[in-house]
Amino acid sequence: MQIFYSINSLQDFLKSQRKMGRSIGLVPTMGALHKGHLSLIDASKIQNDLTVCSIFVNPTQFNNQQDLAVYPRTLEADCQMLESVNCDVVFSPNAQDIYPTLPNLKFDFGDLERVMEGKFRLGHFNGVGIVVSKLFNIIQPDNAYFGQKDLQQCAIINRLVKDLSYNLKLNVCPTQRETDGLAMSSRNRNLTPEQRKIAPAIYKSLQKAVELLKNKNSSESVKLLIVNQLDNIEGIKVEYFEISDFETLQPINELSEGKTALCIAAFMGTTRLIDNVII
Repeated sequence: MQIFYSINSLQDFLKSQRKMGRSIGLVPTMGALHKGHLSLIDASKIQNDLTVCSIFVNPTQFNNQQDLAVYPRTLEADCQMLESVNCDVVFSPNAQDIYPTLPNLKFDFGDLERVMEGKFRLGHFNGVGIVVSKLFNIIQPDNAYFGQKDLQQCAIINRLVKDLSYNLKLNVCPTQRETDGLAMSSRNRNLTPEQRKIAPAIYKSLQKAVELLKNKNSSESVKLLIVNQLDNIEGIKVEYFEISDFETLQPINELSEGKTALCIAAFMGTTRLIDNVII
């Protein structure tokens, strides 16, 4: 496994690989890796000759500077995990390399970013769009891999790829879960032992909502019931729970098989967790 810290050295290496006809897969991350990230590496290795994992804590997508300050940075441990699954390349630039000057460009993803994460984290998806565009331009992958847990991010990046005509395939991989159902996330390590015991209630609530919707309960009644049930659990505070169209992410009133997304964000103390399921 090779580790690159500068853009130029990485590009020189990738240029040599392309000359040999090797395909390139990209797994963009912010580090603090877990088995969910490793599943993306596995998916990339199946489809590509060379897999690149980027590790960069992107400051432009944090609307809360305290969140940025406490975000875990574990490069040495991350590299050990990546080596264990035979990742080929790690790209770990510093902020000055990615942003020699602060970008003036602003992305507007329309209705896709007016709901859920975009509604509660103003400017978040502009930062995501900028850094992902930079990584696509720097690495020029044939395939890029993202996890379904960040469903709205996947929709945003899909729009980015289509609107800017990136010559790559976007691959969305299933959410990886702990044995008790909690979606794997870098933020889980911030949970106290007591919070970690309670956290699986978030996924259980999504499963309950699916059952209720399939039994013809209305979206509004299901939303009200689920939010009330979770908020009555000490230590959990729901930020949003939405029942939406899978592609547009806009709220819907009726269940549409194969096209309905149930998305939730909740705080456990100061730790914010998100999850979703697709019906």
